[in-house]
Amino acid sequence: MPTVHIDGKITTIQEGSTVDDVLLGRDPELCFGIIRPVTISRAETKEFLIKTTAGEVVVETVQGTNAGEILSGLSGAKSGWQDLQVASFGPFSSSFTPSRKPTRYERGDLALGSGGYDPGRSFLVFCRKTHAADHGGPLEGGIIARVISGMGVMDRLSEHDTILSVEPVISFAESSDAKTSTDGSIVLEEGMHLITHLRVQAEGMNADGYDPKTAYSVDRMLLALKDAVFTVDKRLSTHVRCDLLAGTDVPCEDCSARREGTVLMRTSGKNRGSIYIYTQDLPRSLAHTVIGHVIHGIELCRIAQEGDRIQIRVDPHQFDLVGMTLADAEAYALSRNITLTSDIRGPDRVVTSQKPVTTLEVLSGGTVEVHTIPDKQVIAITLDDAKAPMTCKIFREYTGLKYHTIGKLPMLFSFEEVTLFKAKIPKTINVIPENVPVSTVDAGVFAMTNDSCKGVGIVGVRSVPSSEFGPTSEPFSGTNIIGTVIDMDKIAGLEEGEVVFFREVSK
Repeated sequence: MPTVHIDGKITTIQEGSTVDDVLLGRDPELCFGIIRPVTISRAETKEFLIKTTAGEVVVETVQGTNAGEILSGLSGAKSGWQDLQVASFGPFSSSFTPSRKPTRYERGDLALGSGGYDPGRSFLVFCRKTHAADHGGPLEGGIIARVISGMGVMDRLSEHDTILSVEPVISFAESSDAKTSTDGSIVLEEGMHLITHLRVQAEGMNADGYDPKTAYSVDRMLLALKDAVFTVDKRLSTHVRCDLLAGTDVPCEDCSARREGTVLMRTSGKNRGSIYIYTQDLPRSLAHTVIGHVIHGIELCRIAQEGDRIQIRVDPHQFDLVGMTLADAEAYALSRNITLTSDIRGPDRVVTSQKPVTTLEVLSGGTVEVHTIPDKQVIAITLDDAKAPMTCKIFREYTGLKYHTIGKLPMLFSFEEVTLFKAKIPKTINVIPENVPVSTVDAGVFAMTNDSCKGVGIVGVRSVPSSEFGPTSEPFSGTNIIGTVIDMDKIAGLEEGEVVFFREVSK
C-alpha cells in the first residue's frame, strides 16, 4: 500500500485515497499544502530539518564543510552539556584537530565541538547566545550550519531532549508540483507530502518559563489569530502578510533580524498591526517587532497564494478572561494552572478587567486578579457590518470590543425616550455618513452621529419609534445606524455618568 507524509509523519493509505479520506473533519475552506514526489526527487538543498523532542529546527549548512554528512548521522543523539549559552548533542565520532582556543560564536550557529579535545567524542553544539568559548572545536572554529527557523525551539532544548531525525528540507516555492488547495477530492500518490497547518511559538515562551518583554505585541498576535486562521492578504518573495489587524497600534518590543520563519508585526505606517511571516532572511527593520517563530509548516508560507486561508496554531493560547462569567473564568484559570482572585464572588458576575493584562505576564507570574460586575449591567447588542462597516469598526475600536468580547462607554444622559453614550473618538477620525435612516427608526435601533453634525461620535438608542429623528436625536442625515440593542429592558435603569458595558452577539 502507498505511503504519504502528513505533517512530517509517514502514513500508510489505501490505494486511491483522497485528501478527505486522510484529513478527516478538516475545514473545507482552509488550504493545505500538497507536494508531489517528483518535486522531492529532483530537489537539492543546503537546508536540513532537525526534529527534536522539543520541536523542529531548520538549519542552513555552511559551504565548504561536511555538515550534511555530520547532520545525517545524528538521528537518536541525546543531550550532552547544557547551559544558558549552548545546548549540545552527542557524542559521535568525527575527525578533526581541536584548536584548544576560544572562538566567537553568534546566536543560531551550529558548531562542532568535542569532550576532552577528543574528536571520537564529538558533539553538535547549538549556540543560544552570542559568546566566545572553547568548545573543543576544529582550528577554523567548526561552525557547520546556522539556524534559520526554530530559534525558540533551540532556546528550550534541555538535558532531557533527543534528536529524533535529520532530513533535507526541500524547496518547493518555484515548482508547479507544489501548491496550496482546498480540493479534498485530490487523489494521493506514493510519496506525496501534505502540510495541513502552521505552528508558531510566541516570542517570550522559553524552556524555563515565560519572558514578558514582548507581552503587548504578542497579545496583539494572539488577538489577530484567535480564530486559528492566517489569511494571506499579500504574498511577496520574502514574506506572506495577514492584514486582519492592520491599522492597530503595536509597540516595538524586539527589533531583531528577520530570519526565515520569524513572525513579526509592523509597528508603524499604514500596515501597522499586520502580521508578517518571512520566508527569506533579511536585516532587521525598526518598523517591525518579533512576535514568534514558525516551528512547523514554513513550506506553506513558501507556496501560499494571496487569498489563501491557512490553519495556524500558536503557543501559548491567549489568556483573556474579559467578558467571561466569573464561573467560566475560574474554570479556565484552573485549566491553565493560574491562581485567580476576584474583587467580589457570587453568581451571575461578568469579568470586566484582569491584572496582569497580557498573556505572557499572567503565565509568567502564575496569578491573575479580576474585576467583575453583575450580568444585569452588561447589555447585548448586534452590529451591522454589512451596511455600516466603517462605523462599526470605529465603534469596536473606541469601546474596546475590538480587543475583548465586551466593551464599554459612559452614559451621557437620557431624555425624551432617547439614551445617549459618549465615545471618545479623536478629531482625526472621520465618521462619514453611512447607513442613514430613510423613513422611520424603530425602537432599539443603535446608531452613531456622523460628521454632518456637531455631536459626532455620540451613540444612542431610542425606546420608541420615530419618523423625524434618529437614535441620537439628530436628523436622519446625521445618523449612522450600526445595529440593534437586544437588552432594551436594561437601558431604562441606567444612570447618568455610569459606565455601561456592551456585549456583541450574533444576529
